[in-house]
Amino acid sequence: MKTDPQESAYLLKCMMDNMSDMIYFKDLNSKFIMVNKATAEWQNGCQPEDMVGKSDFDSYSDEDAARMRADELRIMKTGEPLYGLEEGETWKDGTHAWVSTTKMPLHDQNGAVVGIFGISRDITDHKEAEIRAAKFAEENRRFREELENDLHMASQLQKTFFPTSYPVFTSPDTDADSAVDFYHLQHAGGVIGGDLCSIRKLSDSEAGIFLCDVMGHGIRAALGTSIVRAVVEEISQKNKDPGRFLTHMNQVLMQLFRQDDMFLFATACYMVLDLKSGMVRVANAGHPLPIMLEAGRSGAEAITEDASFVGPGLAIAEDSSYKTFERCIQPGDAVLMYTDGINEAVDVSQEEYGEKRLMQSAMKHMQLPLPELFASIYTDAKEFSADNTLDDDVCLVGFRLAGTLG
Repeated sequence: MKTDPQESAYLLKCMMDNMSDMIYFKDLNSKFIMVNKATAEWQNGCQPEDMVGKSDFDSYSDEDAARMRADELRIMKTGEPLYGLEEGETWKDGTHAWVSTTKMPLHDQNGAVVGIFGISRDITDHKEAEIRAAKFAEENRRFREELENDLHMASQLQKTFFPTSYPVFTSPDTDADSAVDFYHLQHAGGVIGGDLCSIRKLSDSEAGIFLCDVMGHGIRAALGTSIVRAVVEEISQKNKDPGRFLTHMNQVLMQLFRQDDMFLFATACYMVLDLKSGMVRVANAGHPLPIMLEAGRSGAEAITEDASFVGPGLAIAEDSSYKTFERCIQPGDAVLMYTDGINEAVDVSQEEYGEKRLMQSAMKHMQLPLPELFASIYTDAKEFSADNTLDDDVCLVGFRLAGTLG
C-alpha cells in the first residue's frame, strides 16, 4: 500500500501541532526550517512560521547558542545522534531553563545530511526540584558532619569527667601501695552518655565515691552530667555525710533541672569510705544498691536489705531528704556500684539480665583484681544480651579494701 504524500503531510502536521514536546528541523547552518507550536511558544511565544530562518543565537545567550551549534555540527559530521541530553539554557534576558534534548542527523531522499532534527522537553520544574534536593542533601550532609564532629568533641570532653587516677592511702598494715584499690569501667550507649562517676579524696583517711545516671540518652543526658559534675565538685568537701550530701545536691539540682522547657532527673548513690574506722557510709537516691563482696565468706549481696534507705531520684521532689546507712568492711572485701544499663540488658526473648544474674557474675569473679573483675562482669552481661552489645550507658565503680589506717 503506497503512502499518500498529502496524508503523510497531514499526519505530520497533526503531530507537530498537538505535541507538547518541542519538535524542530534545522538546515546545515542550524537555522530553523520547520518547528511545531510548542517550539515557537518556547522560543519567543510566536507563531511557527516566524521561527523559519532563525537560529538559537536569536534566543539564547551566545555561550549556550555556541554550545548547541557545536553539538549539531558534530551530529551532522559524524552521523551520531544525541540522546536525552539534559542541558541548561539561558535566554537573552538572563532567565534560565532546563530541557531534555534528543537530536539526530536529517537526511534528504538521497541519504545526504542536510541538517538535524530534534525533540526537546521542558524539564525546568523537575530539574530545579532535583537541584534543590541535591542542595538540601549537601546541606544535610554538612550539618550531620558538623554534628558528628561536635558529638565527637563532646565525647572526648565527657571522658575527662571520669577519674584518670585514684586516691592513694598508704598504710603500715599492708604491703600494698595503697590501703584501698579503686577502679571504674564506663561504656556509653551512644557517642555521649548520661552516666557519671567520681572518686575523691576527702581527707587523709576518707574517700568519696559518687555514681549517677541522668535520665535519657544523648545530648540532654550528657548536659545533665556536666551540671551534676559541677555540683559534685562544689559540695563534696562541704558534706561528708552521704545523706546530707544527696539532700544538698537535690536542692541544687531542683533549681537547675526543673526549668520551664526542661525536665531532667538523676538517680545517684554516694558512698564515703572511712579507712580509720573500717566503715562505709552510703546514701541512695533511686539508684541500684551497691553490691558487697565479702572475702571472708566468698559471698555477694546488696549492701543493705533495708529498702527504706533508698530515697527518690534527684530533682524529683523539692523536699526530699536522704538517709545514711553504715556497714563495716574487712580487708579483702569489695564494694561495687553500678548503673542500670547493665542489669536492664535484654536477651532475644526480651528477658532482662537482672540483679540476680549480676550478683552471680560478681560472686563468680570476685577473686579477680578489680580491673579483671569489672571487665568479666561487663562481658557476662554483654554475652547475655540479644546482639552481644549493651545499648544503654553502663558504669561500674568501686573499691577493694587492702587494710585500714587505724
